[in-house]
Amino acid sequence: MTAIKETNFSFPKQTSFYKGKVRDVYTIDNQFMTMVVTDRISAFDVVLPEAIPFKGQVLNQIAAKFLSATKDIVANWVIGVPDEMVTVGRICEPFKVEMVIRGYLAGHAWREYSAGKRSVCGVDLPEGLKENDKLPRPIITPTTKAAVGHDEDISREDILAKGIVSLEDYTQLENHTYALYERGTEIAAERGLILVDTKYEFGKVGAEIFLIDEIHTPDSSRYFYAEGYAERQQANEPQKQLSKEFVRKWLIENGFQGKDGQTVPVMTSEIVTSISERYIELYEQITGDQFIKNEQENVLGRIENNVNTFLKSL
Repeated sequence: MTAIKETNFSFPKQTSFYKGKVRDVYTIDNQFMTMVVTDRISAFDVVLPEAIPFKGQVLNQIAAKFLSATKDIVANWVIGVPDEMVTVGRICEPFKVEMVIRGYLAGHAWREYSAGKRSVCGVDLPEGLKENDKLPRPIITPTTKAAVGHDEDISREDILAKGIVSLEDYTQLENHTYALYERGTEIAAERGLILVDTKYEFGKVGAEIFLIDEIHTPDSSRYFYAEGYAERQQANEPQKQLSKEFVRKWLIENGFQGKDGQTVPVMTSEIVTSISERYIELYEQITGDQFIKNEQENVLGRIENNVNTFLKSL
């Protein structure tokens, strides 16, 4: 299995290149963005040493499906998907916050709650909740969008007070976030899943707000299986889930949470294969489609040819 950890393309009219944690972004003619979703994997804001076969294909294809399924709610950045691992779209000026929305007390929010905090990002939480309980209503817990290092929790009040986003724009971001989460919840329910929490990123072109990046993928979202959810909660048992949380838990169990002085545990071939299989499982479960592995030997050559052909049509 070939996993793409790095890319180094030189596309026609390429004007800049940016390497993110997972994505390699090529700017074309200062007008278009070519986003290559590599097989890199990150957790706790750290890129792990081993790439995961087919992860990039999974993420890009899920995002493409759900961006298309939500474009009636808010316009998005996508122009085309020329390759299983690539999306081409318009360049937007990104807002410097990520809109995280939670319908259940899980992951980071649960870790904060279990440590005694009863307010997350300025949102008060009731006493007596258990891990994975459904919240009285979905809550937005934004984070800063860090160029380097860790994203940080931030409240709505601080975002507005610091002028990170204007009140008018932030109100729109909130409305879009609630509507997108509702749509995502409906789609997940059709597939026997619960959309536990997720994040959305937005940008602007002129005065218009666009949904950018990926949505409803295992990197940006957490899913539980709906069947047996209530029984597992009643019995205080862990929920059966599809998300990247299993990677985080494996890292925590092996002494790594991205803190200074900690070392990423060795990722054996068995661990890498199991992570790949979990990503494919989520793809098939959430989309209802069979995952077709593109096992072409020269993946980089395939991507380059497909992107070059697409860019000629713009």
